[in-house]
Amino acid sequence: MGSEKESFQQKNYIRKSLFYRLSQFVGFLLGARFFVAALLTFALYVSTFFLFNQEESFRKFVFDFKVHGIIFCTVLSILAGGIINQFYDFEKDHIVKPFRTRIQRFIQQKYFLYVYLFLTVISLGVASFISYRVLIFFIVYQFFMWFYSHKLSRILILNNFTFVSLTLYPFFGMMVYYQTFSMKVFLMAIFLFLILLCIDIVKDTLTKSVDKAFGYITIPNYFKSKNTKIILVALLIVTMAVSMKLITRTGISGFMSYYFTGGLFVMIICIYLLLNSSRRNKFLTLNILRFWVFIGILAMLLNGIEGKL
Repeated sequence: MGSEKESFQQKNYIRKSLFYRLSQFVGFLLGARFFVAALLTFALYVSTFFLFNQEESFRKFVFDFKVHGIIFCTVLSILAGGIINQFYDFEKDHIVKPFRTRIQRFIQQKYFLYVYLFLTVISLGVASFISYRVLIFFIVYQFFMWFYSHKLSRILILNNFTFVSLTLYPFFGMMVYYQTFSMKVFLMAIFLFLILLCIDIVKDTLTKSVDKAFGYITIPNYFKSKNTKIILVALLIVTMAVSMKLITRTGISGFMSYYFTGGLFVMIICIYLLLNSSRRNKFLTLNILRFWVFIGILAMLLNGIEGKL
C-alpha cells in the first residue's frame, strides 16, 4: 500500500511539474509576444524578397547571410521589446489581459528582465559582426522600444505614432538597405502606417477606462467618443484615398491590385461599424483591420510568386 501511495504521489508530482514548466513556457511566449514576432518575421521575408529586392535571384537571396543576420537581430529585438513592454504594463495587463497574466504568474518578473537583457545583448552582438551601421540601427531601435514602454506609451498621440513607427522600423531599414525608393513603395508604407494607426486607436477605445486609471493618456480617454470616432473615420477615408492612388497611378497589378481594390470595401465596412459604434462593433473593426493586414502579406507573397514565374 505504501509503495502504491508513493508511486501515485510521484506521478502526481511529475504531472504538476510538467504543467508548471509548460505554463512557464507559454507564459514566456505570451510575454515576449512570440506570435507577433513570428508574423513580423514572415512579413519581413516576404517584403524583402518580393518588394525591396526584386532584382536578386532566390538562390542569391537564400545565401545572403547579411540579410538573414539583420532579420535575426530584428526578431530578437522584437521579442526583447515585447518583454520590456509587458514588464512596464504588468499591472494594467492584470485587468486588460487576465488570461495572459494568470499564465505569467508562473514566472517571476526578474526572469523576464534576464531574458530581455540576454536577447538585447545577442541582437547587438550579431549586429556588430554585420557592420557598424547595422549596430547603430539596432541600438536606436532597442532604445526607442525601451523608451516607448517606459515613457512614450503614456503620452497623448506620441504613444500611437511611436508604436506604429517602431512596428514599421525594420521594414524601413530593409528599404534603405536595398535602396528601394519609389512612389509605389512610399504609398504602400503610408497605407500600412494608417491601418496600423487605426488598429492602435481602436484598441485604445476598448481599454479606455483602464488606460485612464493607470495614467495612459490616449486619444479615446482624452477626447470625447464623438471626436475619437471622427478621427478614426478620417484616417480610414485617407487610407481609401491612398489605396485609390496606388491603383490608378502606380501601375500596381496582380494580387496586390485586387488587395487594394478590396481594401476600399473593407474600409467602408469599418467606417459603417464605427459610425454605429458599440463595444462589439469596435472589437469587430479591430479584428477586420488586423485580418486585412495579414491578407496583405499573403497578397504580396502571391503577387511576388506570380511575378517570378
